Amino acid sequence: MASTDVHVRICEQEILKYDLEVKALIQDITECRGPQCNLTELNTNVKTSLHNLRLRIQDLEQMAMEQDKETDKLALISQVEGHRKQMLSNQTAWRKSNLASKLSIDNTEKQALLKGGDSGARQRKTTKEGLAETSSTITQNLMNISRMMAQQVNQSEEAMTTLATSSRTIHETNDEFKTMTGTIQLGRKLITKYNRRELTDKLLIFLALALFFATVLYILKKRIFPFF
Repeated sequence: MASTDVHVRICEQEILKYDLEVKALIQDITECRGPQCNLTELNTNVKTSLHNLRLRIQDLEQMAMEQDKETDKLALISQVEGHRKQMLSNQTAWRKSNLASKLSIDNTEKQALLKGGDSGARQRKTTKEGLAETSSTITQNLMNISRMMAQQVNQSEEAMTTLATSSRTIHETNDEFKTMTGTIQLGRKLITKYNRRELTDKLLIFLALALFFATVLYILKKRIFPFF
């Protein structure tokens, strides 16, 4: 039991560590306002931390299911649900920060293009191929954001499904304990009834034996001492 508690504490500490990592990376993405920011690397790091966080939450849920005491199990399941809600909140903040950062970077690039249009030298260097490439890059970034948001929606749906499954498991466990309680009470009543019946049977056997011995003594007395 002590070993299980240690594992639970370690798992909780790792969940907290990955949660803080995700929050810090989201803050970095929020502050990424220029093309010099490596937004792709930040998003890759967020995905890695979220993956590790999800695995540790699953480990904590498994530990909860292995608890002997129902109170400990329910307490850990409640913590798991809280961690999953926090993870969903982080994912929502991640999407928002990505959108804000992308818009800021796109605006910066557009302003740079407009300023370049005011300069005669830059205007001569700007070609249709360059504009097409810039447009293609912006379109690709938007498509990447769309795919990332779709992926996060799927992950959120999976998390909600897991929460619903955990809730059903808790309700089913409560129903099973109610049924077991009723069975135990019925068994207690039957045992009490059988104990009373056993006492009554012993009393009847004792009375029958007493009557038998009294009859035998009476017959012996009449035969051995007929005049008494």
